[in-house]
Amino acid sequence: MRTANENDFGMRAPKSPDQLGIPYAMVSDLVLRRCLLEGRTNISQLSKALALQAGLVDKLVQELREKKEIEVLGMEGRDYTIALTNLGQQHANDRFAQSRYAGAAPVSLEVYRGVVATQRLSVYVNRDMLKTAFSDLVIADELLDELGPALNANGAMFLYGPPGTGKTSIAERIVRISPDHVLVPRAVEVDGQVICVFDETVHIEADTQPPDLDPRWVLCHRPRVVVGGELTGSMLDLTYDRTSGVYLAPLQMKANNGVMIIDDFGRQVLTPDQLLNRWIVPLDRRIDYLSLNYGVSFEVPFDVKVVLSTNLDPSDLGDEAFFRRIQSKIFIGAISEDAFDWILARVAHGMGVGCDAEAAVYLRMLCVEHGGDLRPYLPADVCKLIKALAQYEGIPPVLDRTTIDRVLGLYYTRGSGGPGGYGKAGSVVAEPGATLEAEELREEPVSAQGPVSTF
Repeated sequence: MRTANENDFGMRAPKSPDQLGIPYAMVSDLVLRRCLLEGRTNISQLSKALALQAGLVDKLVQELREKKEIEVLGMEGRDYTIALTNLGQQHANDRFAQSRYAGAAPVSLEVYRGVVATQRLSVYVNRDMLKTAFSDLVIADELLDELGPALNANGAMFLYGPPGTGKTSIAERIVRISPDHVLVPRAVEVDGQVICVFDETVHIEADTQPPDLDPRWVLCHRPRVVVGGELTGSMLDLTYDRTSGVYLAPLQMKANNGVMIIDDFGRQVLTPDQLLNRWIVPLDRRIDYLSLNYGVSFEVPFDVKVVLSTNLDPSDLGDEAFFRRIQSKIFIGAISEDAFDWILARVAHGMGVGCDAEAAVYLRMLCVEHGGDLRPYLPADVCKLIKALAQYEGIPPVLDRTTIDRVLGLYYTRGSGGPGGYGKAGSVVAEPGATLEAEELREEPVSAQGPVSTF
């Protein structure tokens, strides 16, 4: 029977098998397999393992008892102690040969679609809301004014710029614009198969769960999935686990009602063109198509804010058709001198490093001279080295000309002709293949666009 109560959208715990919305045979098989695994068990243990209300499990056990597949061994308090009969063990072994899954009962695909639709990430932000969401970053109003419209618009976002300017930090905080909670199913049933969705590494449970919530659902913060160079095409499709006989949901399905960040975009085995071809329909229509390993295809929601972040040249990643499908493209560059000084002051204070205005000016001058511009990660890196130097020398951690010279001598790679013996900028700040000499770097203007830093 598959008569789920559509008005509840999975919120209220079902009280009878008819309200589960999944085949009865699947539910009874779960009970048999769980009993086989545990040997001797009780209603409470089954209820917790299968994410079903105790009263519902009791009804299932009674029905299996009438079929001579389960026997009652006694009582523990007010709870039945049960075990499989010989017939039940035979049937359970048969079911176990087909699938070893004996976890939470799944929800129906129909109800899953309805719940995702009601929880759609659709928030209209303004500058004040963004300042709150990015309160732990130092970020320019000009950049906020570009991020705001991009977040209000539908579709993916493309963040690009040199390394270390805060692209990933911004992307990871986008989910904060909607600090509410969403329901995530532990598993979804499709054509009698189980697709595991809930992932503790992605879904962070709310501090408290509603007392009347269907245990098959988990109230969570909006998900944030971050993937980098390890992304492959198989991670965007169902993965069949032959050992357990269940499917694992792809990344974008786990990210539904939240944000999916593809960091270091363009450095994956999956090429940008391959990714776009895979997601042409999902990005346009907010639906995705998945297939079971025996050919059955089905439609799932694609309610995901996709954020692509890269430090590569955009012209190397795709053609005009590619970028036409990504309407919001935001450049995140180096930080201004004022932003650098502000970050340095806050970082130094937080790390217990002494710093005055003269030292800040000197550090900033050398960073521009040897790095070409100012990046938001530099103050923290320098302060860490200052503390390491102070520990080695047995002196107070203080930024002055002497200590700055020493730590920058460690920080930047040495070349043949750079002033002060520092040479050319290290790989942490120079683009691959950069060959600018120090004199040329001095002539480069310092960009004031997009100051971003975590403090």
